[in-house]
Amino acid sequence: MGGHPIQPFSVPQMKDWVPEKLRPWIFVVMVIIVQLSGGVYMSAAGEMVGSTALMQEDIMMAGYASLVGMALFFPIMFRLRSAVRPKTALSTCFAVIIAANVVAMHTTNVPLMVGVCLVAGFFRMWATLECNSSIQLWITPTRDLSVFFSYVYLLVNSCIQLSGIASIAFAEWASWHYMHWCIIVLLLAMWVVVLVLFKGCAVMPRLPLLGIDWIGMLIWGFWAMCILFICNYGEHYDWWQGDEIPIATLFAVVALVMNILRASFIRHPYVSLKTLSFKVLPIVIGITIVADILLAPSHIFEHALMEGILGYDALNMISLNWVALAGSITGAGFTWLTFARRKWTYQRMMVIAFSLLVTYVAYFYFAIDYNIPYEMLMFPIFVRSMGYTILSIVLLTSLTRLPFPTHFTEGVGTLNMFSAALAAVIGTAVVGRVLNVVMARNGMLLGSEVVAVSYSMEHIQLGQMYGAVQIQALLEAMKEIYGWLIVVGVGCLIALSLRMSDIRPTKVIQPTFHRISLLMRRELLARLRYRRHKRPITTRE
Repeated sequence: MGGHPIQPFSVPQMKDWVPEKLRPWIFVVMVIIVQLSGGVYMSAAGEMVGSTALMQEDIMMAGYASLVGMALFFPIMFRLRSAVRPKTALSTCFAVIIAANVVAMHTTNVPLMVGVCLVAGFFRMWATLECNSSIQLWITPTRDLSVFFSYVYLLVNSCIQLSGIASIAFAEWASWHYMHWCIIVLLLAMWVVVLVLFKGCAVMPRLPLLGIDWIGMLIWGFWAMCILFICNYGEHYDWWQGDEIPIATLFAVVALVMNILRASFIRHPYVSLKTLSFKVLPIVIGITIVADILLAPSHIFEHALMEGILGYDALNMISLNWVALAGSITGAGFTWLTFARRKWTYQRMMVIAFSLLVTYVAYFYFAIDYNIPYEMLMFPIFVRSMGYTILSIVLLTSLTRLPFPTHFTEGVGTLNMFSAALAAVIGTAVVGRVLNVVMARNGMLLGSEVVAVSYSMEHIQLGQMYGAVQIQALLEAMKEIYGWLIVVGVGCLIALSLRMSDIRPTKVIQPTFHRISLLMRRELLARLRYRRHKRPITTRE
C-alpha cells in the first residue's frame, strides 16, 4: 500500500473556472443535503401515521429499508465509481432520490414505500461516496482512514440529528410533507450545480460492470428485509403465535442457506465466505449488536418516559437532538484527537466507549422518576451519543485489516448491514419484548392490591388508580431492565479490560484509487478468463 505516491489534492471533475478553495466545500454541502434526504423520516412517523392511516411499524419498516439499501452498496462501491463518471453518477443519484421523495409522501402502499426507500438508500450511499471520495485527500493527505472515518461519522451522525429536528419542525409548523418538498428543492439545486460546474470526465480508469453477483445482492437484501420484518412486526403479530412471523422466519433461513451455498461454489460471490472467515468481522458484528442492545432504551424507554409519563410534546422531545448532536461532535473530535492522531489502541477506545454506554444506562437506572426534570435528561443523551460515535469509528477502522479492495468492501457492507439497520431493530425487538413481559407481570402484582380496595372506591377514583398502576408498572419495568443492561455492559467492560491488546491504527492507509483500479482490473480479467475456460467448446462439422 505504501509503495504508491500520494498525489496532491485536486478536483479534476469540476470545470477550471471554479475556485479551487470552493470545490471541496461544494462536496461537503452536497453530502449534507444527500444525508438529510430519505424516502421517509422516522422522526416524523407519528405525524405520518395520523395522516396516512398507516401503522407505526410500516413507517419504521420503510425507514430501515433505506438503511439496508445503503449497506448493499458497499461491496460494489469501487466498481461503480470506476464504471460511471462522477457527473453521471451524481445526476442519477439526485434524480432517483427526488423521485423516491415524491413517491414516499404520496403513496400509502406499504410494499411500494418500502421498495422505494430501499432503492433510495442505495443511491443515497452512492452519492455520499462519490462526494466523500472526491475530497478524501483534502481531509487526510495521507489517506489515513482513521481520520477519514472520523469525518464521515461526524457528518453522518450530525445529519441524522438535524434531519429529525427539521422534520419535526416542519410537521409542527405546517405538515410533514414540507420536509420532503424542502429536500426536493435542495436536491434540484444540487443537480443544477452538478450540470453547470462538472465536466464529463472520469477520475478512475473505466472498468465495465462485469462479474458482479447481482443475484447474490438481491438475496442478501431479501434476507435482511426478512430479519427487519420479523423484528419490526413481531410484537404486532404476536411473534410466532400467528402465521406471518413463522413464514418470514422460514424465508430468512432459506435466503441465508442460499447465500452460503452460492458463496461456496461460485467464483466471485457478492459476499465471499473468505470475508466472513476473517476473525475481526464476527467480533465487530457481535460488539455492534451488544452496543445496540444497550442503546435500545433510547428507542423505547426515552420516548415512553418523555411522552407518556412526563407529558412532553414532540418539539420538547426532538429538542434533545441538539444534545445528541453535541455528543456526536464531541465523540468524533475526541476520536480524531486520540485514536487517529495519537494512535491510541483499539482496546482503550472500546473501553472508553463502553464506559460511556454503561454510564448512560446506569444514570437512568438511578435517576428515572415521575418528576425527573428536563435538564437531567441532557447528560445521559450526550454521553450515549458520544460513546456510540466513538465505538462506530473504531469498529469501522478495525476492518482495514481486511485485504483491499474486495474483502474490505464486503466487510464494510456486512458491518453496515448490522450497525446501520439490523442491530438497532434487533436490540429494540429484544428489549421491547422484555419490557412488555415485565410490565405485564408488574401490572398484575400492583393491580391485585387495587382490586382488594376497589369496592370502597368511586368509579372515577378507581380509574385514576388503575392509570397510576400502569405508570408505576412501566417505571418498575424500565428500572429492572436498566439493571440487567448494566450487568451486560459491565460484563463487556470486564471482557474488554481482560483482553490485552496493543494493536494501534497505524496501518490504516487506503491505497490510491489508481492502485485499487489495478487490483479490480486484475480481478476482472481473472473472472473473464474463468468464464472462457468454463464455456463449452463447440466445433463445426
